[in-house]
Amino acid sequence: MATVPAGPICVLPHCAYLSETSRMLAIRTALLARGVDVVVATHGGTHERLLRELGVPYDIVGPRLDDSRSRRMVLDGPGIGHPGQSMWTDDEIRTYARAEADYFRERRVRVAVTGFTLTALLSTRLAQIPLACEHAGSFVPPLWERSLVEAPLVSPMPFTQWLPVAVRRRLANLGTNRVGLHCSGFNRVAHELGVEGVPSFSQLLLGDVTIVTEIPEVLGVAPGDLEAWRPTRPGYRASTRLTAGGPIYAELDVPVPARVESFLAAGGPTVYVALTSTTADAVRAVVGALRSLDVRLLVAGTVHELSDLEDDRVMVGGVLPSHRIMPRVDLAVTAGGQGSVQCAMGSGTPIVALPLHPEQDLNASLIEKQGAGHRMTFADAATPRLAAMVARMLERATYRTAARRIQALYADVDGPGLAAEAIIRAAG
Repeated sequence: MATVPAGPICVLPHCAYLSETSRMLAIRTALLARGVDVVVATHGGTHERLLRELGVPYDIVGPRLDDSRSRRMVLDGPGIGHPGQSMWTDDEIRTYARAEADYFRERRVRVAVTGFTLTALLSTRLAQIPLACEHAGSFVPPLWERSLVEAPLVSPMPFTQWLPVAVRRRLANLGTNRVGLHCSGFNRVAHELGVEGVPSFSQLLLGDVTIVTEIPEVLGVAPGDLEAWRPTRPGYRASTRLTAGGPIYAELDVPVPARVESFLAAGGPTVYVALTSTTADAVRAVVGALRSLDVRLLVAGTVHELSDLEDDRVMVGGVLPSHRIMPRVDLAVTAGGQGSVQCAMGSGTPIVALPLHPEQDLNASLIEKQGAGHRMTFADAATPRLAAMVARMLERATYRTAARRIQALYADVDGPGLAAEAIIRAAG
């Protein structure tokens, strides 16, 4: 076990995202179990209430994000928003970067850990401390440098979706270190502040320590190869390093609501629709497409008002403890974020992923290769194609068998613990 640092480690959940909030909480728990002094800082946001409900002490750094600004930020994010903007305004980036740096100095923070609070890419440079991150998931350079990335269903580059699959696959494996999607605002402010900028979309997802939160059997890259990787190509900060971790997904210590419990206990094929970082209209389209099947639908409504969808075969919940839901359903439909994909695999539950951006697309393609799920575009999910795919997957036991094989592999790996050990080493 790594030596516990003398000063605190700061965990920075981006509370506009449920997945990033829950993953930061899992890492915090693992750090605390190792005797580390942990402080939690956030800009606030929709899921800040989760911190309160779980009794997690935290500080608001900079102006507090309200629900409206949180929703806008999600819609501006990769895969949904225009790639020419940076999710935060220049004034917000400047304000938060300075506020975070002041907080780090005042609290004598040794290392910051981000859950997609990307202003930490600049604030840690101002405070001259390392940045650790996990939000790249599997989307790390060794995959495209080994040509392991499949052609994305939805490309972030305009007009490329009409190219042949082989050409799209080749472009995907050229690497996102060659494009500056969402980076412009960060670089304008970095120049003003006199700190290192963000040279590519790849670097937007990478820290000084990047914890690769997947097992090698699924990722296709050995831990030693991750550790040996160095940023020898353009588009990276020279300090960027990778370290092998394991699955991290939400295990929120909240009960299954009584009405949801009754719905699950009623029996019959059940599909869990958990699309937490997309629009209400997208969720409605997916539910509408699945109504043609003789299945029951449990919908994680989170921030969306979707109660009008309810009938005898559809129930809408709020923020649900997915690790307690997934083992009790027959199939899950998610956007393909690594947290939801790993929660499904950790439960032995097949998945249909509807990716919004390359990172989600990669997560889904890795599971597709394992025979435990499939990818589909949101556009196709609003058509009979989704119902046909779900029906086929429910009929064939091979999908659940493959998911249970991954479940058995996950059972031997302490993902949050491996992340905590890597972060403690960085703080030393």
